[in-house]
Amino acid sequence: MEDVQIVELYWQRDERAITESQRKYGEFCRAVAGHILSDRRDAEECVSDTWLRAWNAMPPQRPALLRPWLGKVVRNLALNRWEKSRAQKRGAGIELLLDELADAIPSPQTVEKHLEAEELGALISAWLRTLPPDDRTLFLRRYWNGEPLKDLARRRGETPERLAQRMYRLRLALKAELERNEIEL
Repeated sequence: MEDVQIVELYWQRDERAITESQRKYGEFCRAVAGHILSDRRDAEECVSDTWLRAWNAMPPQRPALLRPWLGKVVRNLALNRWEKSRAQKRGAGIELLLDELADAIPSPQTVEKHLEAEELGALISAWLRTLPPDDRTLFLRRYWNGEPLKDLARRRGETPERLAQRMYRLRLALKAELERNEIEL
């Protein structure tokens, strides 16, 4: 079923919308949540909550592309759950990704002094658009979807070490772009 048809089911308040969303995007949403959270049950709860959020958001929202919209919802739910569990204990999951990006992304306190969060996001988005499609996809899969480096490498037929170097160069390029725009790191 096409996204437009699934969204229309949400607008008609037809429960098949959830079934069709699960069928088409369930695996994707589980992967996004699973890459962020170290507990499979927590990830599964985030996916279930995603269907509820979609049900409550449509209408009034009418996403043209359902996959990225659902990906954003499940990612935000997983990040919120990760923050709660992190407050209770230091955990795994996304911490590795945040550590990798720590040298390229300024701290929130610095960003508040120089740019609003939206401006920083726009700057990063503009930088991503300058990348070749392959690099942009890699960066987003790693740092937005949270896909493990070894999985990305296997899918691409590369060694994890080689791909780690490529990701390192991308982070350096992002850092240089932010510094060029006078973002204090």
